[in-house]
Amino acid sequence: MSKVISISNHKGGVGKTTSAINIGAGLNKLGKRVLLIDLDPQANLSQSLGLIEPERNIYGALRGEYKLEPLAIVKGLDVIGSTLDLSGAEVEMSGEAGREYILRELLDPIRNNYDYILIDSPPSLGLLTINSFTASDEIFIPLQAQYLALQGLAKLTEVIEKIKKRLNKELSIGGVFITQYDSRKVLNRDVVATIQAHFKDVVFKTIIRDNIALAEAPAQGLDIFRYNAKTNGAEDYLSLSKEIIKRHK
Repeated sequence: MSKVISISNHKGGVGKTTSAINIGAGLNKLGKRVLLIDLDPQANLSQSLGLIEPERNIYGALRGEYKLEPLAIVKGLDVIGSTLDLSGAEVEMSGEAGREYILRELLDPIRNNYDYILIDSPPSLGLLTINSFTASDEIFIPLQAQYLALQGLAKLTEVIEKIKKRLNKELSIGGVFITQYDSRKVLNRDVVATIQAHFKDVVFKTIIRDNIALAEAPAQGLDIFRYNAKTNGAEDYLSLSKEIIKRHK
């Protein structure tokens, strides 16, 4: 059975898009068939993989102009790109009957082609995010190892609970992982301890260290493994991908 996972945090700058790309690439490196969906109007995931304004994108599919048409990045790793036009989708979809289920219905015909479908959700809690959550089995939440990391999470978990109750009874928080970690900083260590105490077993053991290569790779249109597989960033995302597979066994 394929898993559909939303990677979500409405706080910006937490490494959400970086994580979507590199978890996807890590799972693919471990032999899994992976589809990445860029559901963020900023289109950062698409741009980070060298896709600029793709002709067949998620916006046109949500509008019903065509079916989802994944583009191959490498063998077994496909992407459905985004466009800045997606920012108007929430208003356009708001009058549609069953508007919360549009993405889920689009995914149904291709879902079994993949082991994992990862959705890079927008940094808001609007209709696009609701579509993402309604289509997903699980939500992964990236959290920075910084003081304000837990701020706003109450709102996110409240939205998740509402969607679970009303739209998608199978939905759960599948994991929380820590990003941009620097072990030399006492504050980082304290925040990690707080996050682990708050979320307990939901927190992945793997911690994503602060690593300049993770910021450099998108400029080359590459994931961390194709950019430089010997970096801490590559090591951490591969370790996290292994942990994800282990959880789903």
